[in-house]
Amino acid sequence: MTSGPSKTPAVSCRGVTKNYGTGNSEVMALRGVDLDVYPGELTLLVGPSGCGKTTLLSVLAGILNPTAGEMIVLGSRPAEMPDHRKVKFRRQNIGFVFQQFNLLPSLSAAENVSVPLLLAGWSHRKAMRVAVPLLERMEMGGRLLKALPATMSGGQQQRVAIARALCNHPRLLVCDEPTSALDGQTGRAIMELLRGEALEGDRAVIIVTHDNRTFGFADRIAQMEDGRVVEVHRQQVTAAAATGFHDTFQFTAAQSAAVSPNISV
Repeated sequence: MTSGPSKTPAVSCRGVTKNYGTGNSEVMALRGVDLDVYPGELTLLVGPSGCGKTTLLSVLAGILNPTAGEMIVLGSRPAEMPDHRKVKFRRQNIGFVFQQFNLLPSLSAAENVSVPLLLAGWSHRKAMRVAVPLLERMEMGGRLLKALPATMSGGQQQRVAIARALCNHPRLLVCDEPTSALDGQTGRAIMELLRGEALEGDRAVIIVTHDNRTFGFADRIAQMEDGRVVEVHRQQVTAAAATGFHDTFQFTAAQSAAVSPNISV
């Protein structure tokens, strides 16, 4: 594993395990994960289905508690917090972007983005003062502010979902398969947005993906197998590395190897 920069990791895991069930039915989803995720970087979690990617993402985000091991997130240990403190910690520090967008169908784009702020006790007017500029930054301004999810394209819905995840200015952004249902041009635009949020906001961005079309945007690619992180590949991100994403949204095996040797999805 390549050693990290001198700055403190946003997320640090040592020997993290996660078990489901008990006795003969017990399943070990994570088998001693060691991983550091840094602010100002975009990190991909890749590997075959069932290797533990989504479980690890859920543990890092505080949705699931690890069974054992040490995990520090943004200087805190959320697994040791009582539930009410953990909920507050997530709300204040972590943004979530889901594969299926999870937008509320009866609410407009701006209203969907404002939901986390309203749940935190903000007034509607104050929440909209945050939601509208965020959507405008995502190229979802004007009439699109009032658009319902059913009238939006997949890319537009994903932009709204990203804006919603950013409304609390999180220091950690976690994403589950954000490009898998998107065409090439839209997928590239979404990855550029997510990478920009890592660089400009000095926040840590973690993306679970099966999609090797995203490799060129990552600072680090963590390969998982059988519940473990078996390799972390660090790379210099260049415009050329992500060029193939724009034209065909397809990486050949040779292109994938050139960007990230020994990485499989």
